[in-house]
Amino acid sequence: MTPFGEKLRALRAGRGITLKEMAAALQVSSAYLSALEHGHRGQPTDGLIHQICGYFGLIWDDAEALHHLAEISHPRVVIDTAGLSPTATRLAHRLSKNIADLDEEALVSLLSQVEEKHRKSE
Repeated sequence: MTPFGEKLRALRAGRGITLKEMAAALQVSSAYLSALEHGHRGQPTDGLIHQICGYFGLIWDDAEALHHLAEISHPRVVIDTAGLSPTATRLAHRLSKNIADLDEEALVSLLSQVEEKHRKSE
């Protein structure tokens, strides 16, 4: 599941809306919406995100947050290490091969380290 899919499912569940009801309202198939929620489809279009925001009445910060989640939710990620150090390339390869073996605690720890470094560089 992607961050976007997790949020979409939470919005639906929080309002007691079925997948079928939402799909009909957005004029997409239930299968497509389910695939988005489970991370089996790529990023939704800006148009669909706009429709989803309208459907749930999301505005301002909430709508922007949903757009951001969509941007970081492509289920297939490519890391270009050209021009980076051998250590960076090694890390990218190791992560690509072993990410499924990491438990949630390890993932949260790695993510927080990377995000903290990013915050300091801004």
